[in-house]
Amino acid sequence: MKLYLSGHSYQYAVEQSLLTLFPDQRPAYSNQAPTPQEAAAWSTLTVSEDLAVAQTRIQLAGRTAVQTSHCPTSALTGSLVTDRLLQRLIKQSFFKAAMELREGSPPPWGMLTGIRPAKLASRALESGMTAVETHRLFRETYYVSESRTQLALDAAKAGLAAKASLDPADLSLYVGIPFCPTRCAYCSFVSADVQKALKLVAPYLQALYQEIAACAPLLEEARLRLRTIYIGGGTPTTLSAPQLDRLLTQIETQFDLSHVTEYTVEAGRPDTITPEKMAVLAAHRVDRVSVNPQSMDDAVLEAMGRSHKAADIYAAYQMVRDAGIPMINMDLIAGLPKDSLDGFRCTLDQVLALNPENITVHTLALKKGARLMMERQGLPSGAETAAMLDYAWDRLRAAGYLPYYLYRQKYMSGALENIGWCKPGCEGLYNICIMEELHTILALGGGGSTKLTDPDTGKIIRITNPKYPHVYLERVEQICANKQDLVPFHQALQARRDAEDIQSRR
Repeated sequence: MKLYLSGHSYQYAVEQSLLTLFPDQRPAYSNQAPTPQEAAAWSTLTVSEDLAVAQTRIQLAGRTAVQTSHCPTSALTGSLVTDRLLQRLIKQSFFKAAMELREGSPPPWGMLTGIRPAKLASRALESGMTAVETHRLFRETYYVSESRTQLALDAAKAGLAAKASLDPADLSLYVGIPFCPTRCAYCSFVSADVQKALKLVAPYLQALYQEIAACAPLLEEARLRLRTIYIGGGTPTTLSAPQLDRLLTQIETQFDLSHVTEYTVEAGRPDTITPEKMAVLAAHRVDRVSVNPQSMDDAVLEAMGRSHKAADIYAAYQMVRDAGIPMINMDLIAGLPKDSLDGFRCTLDQVLALNPENITVHTLALKKGARLMMERQGLPSGAETAAMLDYAWDRLRAAGYLPYYLYRQKYMSGALENIGWCKPGCEGLYNICIMEELHTILALGGGGSTKLTDPDTGKIIRITNPKYPHVYLERVEQICANKQDLVPFHQALQARRDAEDIQSRR
């Protein structure tokens, strides 16, 4: 679809609205007017003394729709508020025009295109809006369905409870291990097949130890303390038991772990889990481990490139339990190739019978670089995937699980979402912190993305490590130097808070 913007530069907002509402279309730009047969959209923004008005005109398949949205110019206070309101108007007008032309039911998340809908609900509640008012905001302003509105409110409440539990000095540590035994068909993460990259594992770990040693003193200098640790990837348990032991030893000897209340390791792939590795994790006081089947159907596992069987998942789960690790998460994916509604129901029922503390239900996202993005064969329809999620909601709530965090991704089947469910009191704090952007995440290792976060203003500065292990090895000195920015960022944040505290006492 050709896009024509006038009076604004919010290109991303228009493109995301297009991709959400017309997933078969792709944005294109031209200096020439479209022919009457071409798909096109005109997005115009006009700000006068009294009103800000967004208008969208869409022509598609010989039909045309025009819609507008507006707000008082007096509401445009400050750059951040102005950006949010103007983008909302643009998306609203696009959504209303699209709904005149679009076939099928409205998307479940309405006009929302961001990956963190619960953060929007949290912001509304913190501003003084009641739950009823926030509910109305989602339903009437953003056109979100009833079920997704309730989901956002549930996740927002969990997020606000997590925020209240944090100390201003808290931050989280992420450590990336970008290796996997094989690559899954849906995966776009930068992770090296360990069979091909075996020679890189040992030098990668040495470089990672160097980054750990360089970054640990920064926390003391910035007067920060670790609250949660998350070791992800890739699949960290691709490492051998001795390698895991040394990595965790490096972390606990370099960092002060006395305030850590949550320590997670993604074991993920059942074919990487052994009693020896689980004993290492337990010895280092890891209290959360992921065992991620994605499916309990052998045919689906084969189609997605897994080398293990469903029976191996049961064995791996029992190894974690036998090691005494108290919290287990299990990931499932709705919409996998060769899966069906009945097959997904069977998978979920089997996982529920295992009684893990956390179950994360993902919706398949077709990502650039993933094999499924190119093949797209044997995938359930968006409607069938939505029915899978509906079944999961009903079964999980009936079993006593609660939704505690959620996020969305581009190109998700049915424009749906990923939801973390947990038994009461078993919320994963790290997951909430990273999704709600509650505090700084210090990320080490290949592909790690540090987010220096000012929760008072919403300001975030990203420091991204190279994705590929061999590039990480080449640039480790510069990577360590880049992390120095953590100190002045948090010193300035603390100085501002101290000044505000003094002012409030006068």
